[in-house]
Amino acid sequence: QVQLVESGGGSVQAGGSLRLSCAASGYYNYDMSWYRQAPGKEREFVSRIDSHSRTTYSDSVMGRFTISRANAKNTVYLQMNSLQPEHKAMYYCKLDLYGIWGQGTQVTVSS
Repeated sequence: QVQLVESGGGSVQAGGSLRLSCAASGYYNYDMSWYRQAPGKEREFVSRIDSHSRTTYSDSVMGRFTISRANAKNTVYLQMNSLQPEHKAMYYCKLDLYGIWGQGTQVTVSS
């Protein structure tokens, strides 16, 4: 059973940065995505990286967040810069092919 473990969340002030990590329990060079869910809102797409490291971003994070992967470490990253209070959410990674989710990591941004 594949497991995804997110880490790197925390509390930062507006304008700060965080780098989230998603480690997979095995080698899975498949499409991986990041989603987020803010309190009282539905889970929404943030970014995706495919097996060739081609990337996709939602309009709301384009130019601010960067997704990358280190296949040797079975890990996908989400570098988040210039964070604002509206970015506060639980962030989840997903192994798209199998529809498997991690447990999430909390990001809090104070103004």
